[in-house]
Amino acid sequence: MNDHTVLHVKGRILVGPEEVRDELWVVDGRISYDRPVAARDVRTVSGWALPGLVDAHCHVGLGPHGPVDQDVAEKQALADREAGTLLIRDAGSPSDTRWVDDREDLPKIIRAGRHIARTRRYIRNFAWEIEPEELVAYVAQEARRGDGWVKLVGDWIDREVGDLAPSWPREAVEPAIAEAHRLGARVTAHCFAENSLKDLVEAGIDCVEHATGLTEDLIPLFASRGVAIVPTLVNIATFPKLADGGESKFPRWSAHMRRLHERRYDTVRSAYDAGIPVFVGTDAGGTLPHGLVAAEVAELVTAGIPAPDALAATTWSARAWLGRPGLTEGAPADLVVYGQDPRADVRVLADPARIVLNGRVVG
Repeated sequence: MNDHTVLHVKGRILVGPEEVRDELWVVDGRISYDRPVAARDVRTVSGWALPGLVDAHCHVGLGPHGPVDQDVAEKQALADREAGTLLIRDAGSPSDTRWVDDREDLPKIIRAGRHIARTRRYIRNFAWEIEPEELVAYVAQEARRGDGWVKLVGDWIDREVGDLAPSWPREAVEPAIAEAHRLGARVTAHCFAENSLKDLVEAGIDCVEHATGLTEDLIPLFASRGVAIVPTLVNIATFPKLADGGESKFPRWSAHMRRLHERRYDTVRSAYDAGIPVFVGTDAGGTLPHGLVAAEVAELVTAGIPAPDALAATTWSARAWLGRPGLTEGAPADLVVYGQDPRADVRVLADPARIVLNGRVVG
């Protein structure tokens, strides 16, 4: 397919959960619903077309021991692309991945800068590790470096307590979030436990990652403030193994992690039922492989979220939340084509027939 080829996508174009069209055209890399005049070189693709999938919690450039070389980061991004993920919210990375922006064949990335954690309270080499009095300055720094997001580590194991504990006092996190907002950035936080959530939400946090500690008494607070969650259920599936590994040294923490895992589906379904926005994120990078977006959508369905809404959480709703277009007139042609209707069975997402990025068929 050369630069002058017009791509014709026909079948069922899922512009929105209810809006379906019969065809679209891709001209000069952008979507048009008008047949181009005198198109000579036309390539046709047929099937069920969705906006490029969104992984709203992904770490390109991050490996098990910290930052990775560019060739490894490229493989990570390609694995996501081959799974149909064409838009990534990179929820913290110590690597500079701006070079990806110059690649027409790689997913688009919305960055949150580098994680900000408490000293010796996170995975080594992942985050800036600081103390509360430094939080505002580091949040401002990452707000300027990122693409409209900042990522805090809201809780982690406290070795003195032997369990998960909040990383930041309320008096530190409130002005830090206010500073991010002043600079035009939203703030999200890694949170496993229950006791880190109330202060963060009341301080103005915009999103919570994992949110395994979300309880019935906290759900109304999240709902009333419009705080989104990204459950990363494919990552929460690893909790029992983590708990086994820490049993001898931190038995209290291990038992806590198992409880969070056991109620993970009820937690997500209760959040959804209360109207809390839920989005798809895999937590790929670090220890998890890339390309798990279909598995995460399937996990949301297992949790009890209806298939159309689980699908929206990685397509229409997710793109609107991140301020990026879907299959709208004039938008960049980032779309995935399937052989069957993914609204009827989200497992279809695991087998994309064609992947179109910036108007070019790349997979």
